[in-house]
Amino acid sequence: MPGDRYPRFRAAAVQAAPVFLDRDATIDKAVRLIDEAARQGAELVVFPEVWVPAYPVWTLVYAPMDNHDFFRRLFDNSVKVPSPATEQLAAAARRAGVYVSIGINEKSDVSMGAIWNSNLLFDRLGRLIHHHRKLVPTFAEKLAWANGDGAGLRVAETDLGRIGVLLCGENTNPLARYALLAQGEQVHLSTWPPLFPFKRPGAGQNYDIRQATLIRAAAHSVEGKVFTLVASGVWDTVAMDIVAGDRADIREVLERTPKSASMIINPNGEIIAQVAPGEEGFALAEIDLGESILYKQIHDIVGYYNRFDVFDFRLNRAPNRPITIVEPPAAGQVTPALDHEQASFAAVEEIRGATSP
Repeated sequence: MPGDRYPRFRAAAVQAAPVFLDRDATIDKAVRLIDEAARQGAELVVFPEVWVPAYPVWTLVYAPMDNHDFFRRLFDNSVKVPSPATEQLAAAARRAGVYVSIGINEKSDVSMGAIWNSNLLFDRLGRLIHHHRKLVPTFAEKLAWANGDGAGLRVAETDLGRIGVLLCGENTNPLARYALLAQGEQVHLSTWPPLFPFKRPGAGQNYDIRQATLIRAAAHSVEGKVFTLVASGVWDTVAMDIVAGDRADIREVLERTPKSASMIINPNGEIIAQVAPGEEGFALAEIDLGESILYKQIHDIVGYYNRFDVFDFRLNRAPNRPITIVEPPAAGQVTPALDHEQASFAAVEEIRGATSP
């Protein structure tokens, strides 16, 4: 049949445990999983939220004054961008010829203590093409992470389609989700931790992260007529022993907290692949972007099914910076004041690997 053709490819949402709080060993495991997913035909491989080196679950079960040792270990094993760790991931993507999305705890290059919840997207050639920092840490996560900014609220143009990503609770924010859809998002990456302790056992209905994730992912797919890949972590016995130690009460909380699950959802909101909670594996599915066309005939919230004369949405993608420097002109030279934000933006975009459609 004549006419345009649209990307079709196989995608893998990784559900696995990191080597808890060990950056280098976790990167090695990521490389092995990238190779395995590629052998199974995946062209896009998506890892969970802050998979390197771990999700800071201790912030949810210990008092702030009992978090210090965990925070130090997390910072010591966090990732600078760029760094040898990101180069190793880039090399794995390049060798396998696949796109790789991975969540990291990212160290600041100017602060001996600031960490962001970040996500990196590498292309088939190992180039960092997208870099997003979670806008707002959720609940007790504020004990571990700084606020991100809007610089990563963009889609990456790829031969697989336009790819966007939001991290965990950001998928609850309708404005963040709309910001990506309005830029033509076709494949949405939704990354999650292995669990999210919220209540003690017996204190009433607990937060079921799998159910909450499914609601958000299905809603985004139906609203935007996109494919959503959900990648969640796994809580293993190593993590349990490190975090709970000899605290039986903490161990009980973690054991009885509902666990996350990974899945792939089509533009009709249907699960087309999934991994059971707590198990390691891949959610693998065939993605055909052409499937969204007929569903957009029903609702197209970035096309005909909206009133842009009634609603007005503004997105600020300027990166946050801790300082603005105005250099004095050289002797005898008159120059306008330096707009630091404007002058540095292009360089920042290159470092953070962002692309715009």
